[in-house]
Amino acid sequence: MCGIVGYVGPAAPSERPLDVALEGLRRLEYRGYDSAGVALVTPDGRLETAKKAGKLANLVEELDSHPLDPATAAIGHTRWATHGGPTDVNAHPHVAGRLAVIHNGIVENFAQLKADLLADGVEFASETDTEVVAHLVARAYDRTGDLTEALTEVARTLHGTFTLLAVHADRPDAVVGARHDSPLVVGLGDGENFLGSDVAAFIAHTRDALELGQDQVVTITPGSVDVTDFDGKPVQARRYTVDWDAAAAEKGGFRSFMDKEIHDQPHAVADTLLGRTDAAGRLVLDEIRIDESVLRSIDKIVVIACGTAAYAGQVAKYAIEHWCRIPVEVELAHEFRYRDPVVGPRTLVVAVSQSGETMDTLMAVRHAREQGAKTLAIVNTHGSTIPRESDAVLYTHAGPEIAVASTKAFLAQITAAYLLGLYLAQLRGNKFPDEIKTILDELRAMPDKIQQVIDRSGRVREIARWMADAQSVLFLGRHVGYPVAMEGALKLKELAYIHAEGFAAGELKHGPIALIEPGQAVFVVVPSPRGRDSLHSKVVSNIQEIRARGARTIVIAEDGDEAVRPYADEVFSVPQAPTLLAPLLAVVPLQVFACELATAKGLDVDQPRNLAKSVTVE
Repeated sequence: MCGIVGYVGPAAPSERPLDVALEGLRRLEYRGYDSAGVALVTPDGRLETAKKAGKLANLVEELDSHPLDPATAAIGHTRWATHGGPTDVNAHPHVAGRLAVIHNGIVENFAQLKADLLADGVEFASETDTEVVAHLVARAYDRTGDLTEALTEVARTLHGTFTLLAVHADRPDAVVGARHDSPLVVGLGDGENFLGSDVAAFIAHTRDALELGQDQVVTITPGSVDVTDFDGKPVQARRYTVDWDAAAAEKGGFRSFMDKEIHDQPHAVADTLLGRTDAAGRLVLDEIRIDESVLRSIDKIVVIACGTAAYAGQVAKYAIEHWCRIPVEVELAHEFRYRDPVVGPRTLVVAVSQSGETMDTLMAVRHAREQGAKTLAIVNTHGSTIPRESDAVLYTHAGPEIAVASTKAFLAQITAAYLLGLYLAQLRGNKFPDEIKTILDELRAMPDKIQQVIDRSGRVREIARWMADAQSVLFLGRHVGYPVAMEGALKLKELAYIHAEGFAAGELKHGPIALIEPGQAVFVVVPSPRGRDSLHSKVVSNIQEIRARGARTIVIAEDGDEAVRPYADEVFSVPQAPTLLAPLLAVVPLQVFACELATAKGLDVDQPRNLAKSVTVE
């Protein structure tokens, strides 16, 4: 959720600390926020701050009107409101004396901590839990005279989730950070160092990074990075290189990041497939560090995810059950550990998350491991928490996804799940090698087919603009088309703020058909007539049923399917593909439709209201 940036540079004061902080916050805007602020420390021992509610542009305007002095260290923050509304006062940084703190997460025991401080006569300016932390760290610093020791001491007392950055006017050469269940990474520079809630915060300046583990504290100075645990013991952090650069996070001439990321999807799928087979054509997934004998013994798979990732899991269920004959359950991660799930040593729990920091999913992974299950993460972000705490990982290679509403990560997650299913089928002998090779060849053909769908999307955009005033849109699908329908509805809700629902087409007659009235727009994802013909004919019957009641039917069908045309007001055709792989194509027109309709309404498709890219609170 919140975006965090830290910087410390040469001893001579300059504008660079503020520039780095603002640029980092701009690159983190995709995370979702409602206020922004910065704190600077000058070599002569002054702490200066500025913060404003609303978009980052409001903060920039404030800084133009009231410039801050050149500095040597800076911290910056974009806040997604939790404790207290999105106001100037509640915006971060929060100041206590000569110290400033920014915070991502929620301190669950803040009320008692605040009560103790109030009893001691401390006065508060804001409604936030973060200001409580600022006063606690300031007190600890007054006692110890050491900023790292002070933040470490306070971190041990906090319950909940947090990444904290602190600067003090006495230490113009240092920024100190602490993390617990919330992301923080280090950027390594030459005579300068960086901190960020993800690498996008500093990618314009360095691609060399350190990943911080759970319950660790980091102190950066211009020439050093020191990492300790919450007990103060030194820790050796792992160094890695970010495999994308700042240009990958720019719009590249597209109107929005979402539009760009829709067009990135052929590459995202192709890159996720790249390098996954050996010279003999066998799948080799080096990141899966679970012993093959354990994987052969698995008798149940549970996919845990939220939102779009959960719909990717629903698609995975159809494929893995068909290829491996293993029962697959798909659970919303935030419900998983609260319903006393039945998992054990022969259960494989697959956690799907673009950011690798989704708090609901992380907590579900921890619960699964406590129950003895093996865990495997499908994530896009290297160095994130979920893969580090899982037994194995299967990275997607979609590149940075900046738009809040996920597109290319969805296709990459489905692709990775296909690879997992085929790998298990290979290990367990459910499929002959030539069968697996055939499916992999079909998968490798999908990027070109996805590009064809994108190239044909002009009519989709035209219909979306025409429907900009629609108040409700329904989506129907069967088999793998059902999760595609739900994802299409979610995209429209996220971006256009209108009522949209996805239904299993067979469920229509059991209630949802009551929603059909003249003019009601209904998207229908039609299965291939080359597959289970009875399923295709049943969906065609559904189209007839709703059209007879006045619905406007917008059909997604494969090339050559003439049976749907007499009953469809619009047909968006996609290339032919095997049934289980069809979601990679069928969802693309729905993404384009939602993006174009929201754009036609004048809405910000990259930063939908009330939403955040990485949900790091449970």
